[in-house]
Amino acid sequence: MPELRKDPILGRWVIIAPERLTRPQALQAALEEPSAAFDPFLEGNEDATAPEIFAYREPGAAANGPGWRVRVVPNKFPALRVEENLQMRGEGIYDRISGVGAHEVVIECPHFETSMANLSVDAIREVLWVYRHRLVDLKRDTRLVQALIFKNKGAAAGASLAHSHSQLIVTPIVPIAIREELAGAQEFHRYRGRNIFSDMIQQELADESRVVIDSPGYLVHCPYASRFPFETWIIPKQHASHFEEARRQEIDELGTVLRQTLRKLDVALDDPAYNYVLHTAPFDVPDLPYYTWHIEIYPRITGTAGFEWGSGFHINSVAPEVAAEALRNARPERDA
Repeated sequence: MPELRKDPILGRWVIIAPERLTRPQALQAALEEPSAAFDPFLEGNEDATAPEIFAYREPGAAANGPGWRVRVVPNKFPALRVEENLQMRGEGIYDRISGVGAHEVVIECPHFETSMANLSVDAIREVLWVYRHRLVDLKRDTRLVQALIFKNKGAAAGASLAHSHSQLIVTPIVPIAIREELAGAQEFHRYRGRNIFSDMIQQELADESRVVIDSPGYLVHCPYASRFPFETWIIPKQHASHFEEARRQEIDELGTVLRQTLRKLDVALDDPAYNYVLHTAPFDVPDLPYYTWHIEIYPRITGTAGFEWGSGFHINSVAPEVAAEALRNARPERDA
């Protein structure tokens, strides 16, 4: 069974999950010959997954059968398990927590497709609505504190299956990366009395050099201190700390903007592997005036080596201004 262990020096939690060792690593074969590889996420193969948790289905379509558009299932190789009891205990200087949490897979389309960018705007909007729905539902479990929605596209990004999908992991603690992000935003708010994300939007729009897309409700830009080549953020212009409180108009526009962004990355970088993550505030806090939910996209076109791992520094070989210009100039053939 999985468990969480805390590093007593850094305060960083690690998930020990031996079951993950048995995950399939057949992505390359699936990408080369998708018709020859068995796809457990394909419509008609519903019995190859655990029973679904949630799905958008056509009228009259029965659960765990064909007729779905977006489908959510438990991860077959979970990092955390919702069935676990929350137990905390110490061993001298060490702390551990039982591996309670949720680990779900969002299957984004019933047909074989490797890239979310190739889905329709309506299909991507439904995926985003599924994200929201799952957060609202999981928030009711008082054992769970922090949700992270993420996508691994391509073998270099850690994907083990080619069929377009994303994942959701909910933990009983706030991970260190989110904790540091919250603390930095709170400190800025304490001294300046303003939301750092709102100030960032204003400054980026005034500067223009790192802007990729400026839509009515969202800024897409390559951050000033980008860690990775072509790192790209999508930030809502209207402050909101919790994604699960997003309204229909906001999610509809996000579907359009996310698709445009992914298609630009595909054109500029020739269909790269990438990760994206959705950062949202912890479940157990009210609206935070200093924090804004957002999506971060990390193309996986360079590796991380010893200096980066050992120092915490990142060496970025592509200036964000150069990356943003390339993305602005990228023109997908069919961009809705």
